Amino acid sequence: MDSAKSPSEVARETLKLLAARRLSPTPDNYQALYEEVSGVRAAPNFPTAQLRHILHVMPGQTPGQKRLLGQLENAVAQQDWSMLKNVLVGYANLGLSPVATPPPASVSITQLPTTLAQNLARLVSNTLPALGEDDPRVHELAAQLCAFLREPERPIGTAELMLSDFSYRLSFAAEDQAAIRQGLLGLLRLVFENIAALSIDEPWLHGQAEALLAASTPPLTLRRLDDVHKRLKDVIFKQSEAKDRTVQAQTQMRELLATFIERLAQMDESSSTYNETMERCAERIGRATQLQDIMPLLEEVMAATRAMALNSRVTRSELQDLRERTEATHAEITQLRRDLDNASAQARHDPLTGALNRKGLDEAMEREIARALRLDTPLCVALLDVDNFKAINDRLGHAGGDEALMHLVRVTREVMRPQDQLARHGGEEFVLLLPNTQLADGVKAMERLQRELTKRYFLKEQERLLITFSAGVAQVEGKNGSADAIRRADEGMYLAKRSGKNRVVAA
Repeated sequence: MDSAKSPSEVARETLKLLAARRLSPTPDNYQALYEEVSGVRAAPNFPTAQLRHILHVMPGQTPGQKRLLGQLENAVAQQDWSMLKNVLVGYANLGLSPVATPPPASVSITQLPTTLAQNLARLVSNTLPALGEDDPRVHELAAQLCAFLREPERPIGTAELMLSDFSYRLSFAAEDQAAIRQGLLGLLRLVFENIAALSIDEPWLHGQAEALLAASTPPLTLRRLDDVHKRLKDVIFKQSEAKDRTVQAQTQMRELLATFIERLAQMDESSSTYNETMERCAERIGRATQLQDIMPLLEEVMAATRAMALNSRVTRSELQDLRERTEATHAEITQLRRDLDNASAQARHDPLTGALNRKGLDEAMEREIARALRLDTPLCVALLDVDNFKAINDRLGHAGGDEALMHLVRVTREVMRPQDQLARHGGEEFVLLLPNTQLADGVKAMERLQRELTKRYFLKEQERLLITFSAGVAQVEGKNGSADAIRRADEGMYLAKRSGKNRVVAA
């Protein structure tokens, strides 16, 4: 403030400015003009009352909130702007608002929310394909419900009533569909049982029928249905291929036999003609009295003999050719039977256990490696070998050993995930493909399977037998790493055997 002006002079000039500028004589306007005349800005008033009111609603449950609340009380008491700024920054860092927000008032809902209505309509539409077309009424109720849910206004009461009617009808339709599925599955298994019963003399077909029975045992999953589909395709393809080739071979055999009979008939006809010619010429020679009468008869006899000899050579050559073709056709039919006997080994599944065989394992490995590379996910392979399997065979016989292997496969399928695939690698060795699995998790999965086997004894003729296995686990690396992974898993399995059996080793 100018030292030449006293406070009273500053006040008079301030009032003059208020009048000259035609400003309202409010405290804020007066203070602003007073500071302008005096040249000195007054310190702002500290909002003590307002801040104390805020203090009563600030949260103070956590240690951090309590500490900041104490600092805020000190800042208000000391009217310290700098301290107040630091406290507010501290609350911001806690992610809290300095002022508590009162809870919203309850709102009465009379209309179904749009998002909920859209989700319900989508749910109803997605349910219908699983119900088939057997119940027109449930489809009619579904159409009415979806139309209502898509309307602009959807009263809650109407929605509850329509949903109740639809769900009541839906329960009956779902029960009917479940009964139909069970009936179809029963018919399918009956077909497989009949195929197995009628194919005792055909090992390849009998084995496939038994595997189909095992694969179609409830509960079914999409993966198991896919296995059934592949098995049926294998059997049908082998049957149709064998049937076509057998029919062709049988047709060729019939043609060969018909030609053979025709040639024999021609030979008989030629012989009869030749004999008749000889008899006629002999009779005429006996009646001849002059040499010139005999010469033409001799020429006729020579011509007939030459024709007979030529015809015999041709016929003999044709019969020889027919014989060679018949032997070749017979050999083809024999080979067809061998192929059919080996058809089970050429399929993708092991006929005894229903697990994948070598061919199925190669195909599954190729698919899983491609998927792992595409999705950038890990893939593990485990190789397990039943402990003391020879002793099991000696004790229970080969049939008992086979049942022990089937018990192992059954427990494995129940314990492992649906996406894990089991293959019989040979004898009592099995391979497990573990998609989207790190090495450590693969070891834990195999140890979990071992624990489950200790809980589920194999029962044979009232005798309980504990089945254990040793396993190695390896992670597949790269597109062509399947053989290397199986080799490393095999080495890990042997280490587990040497370490005392019933163990799992990461390789």
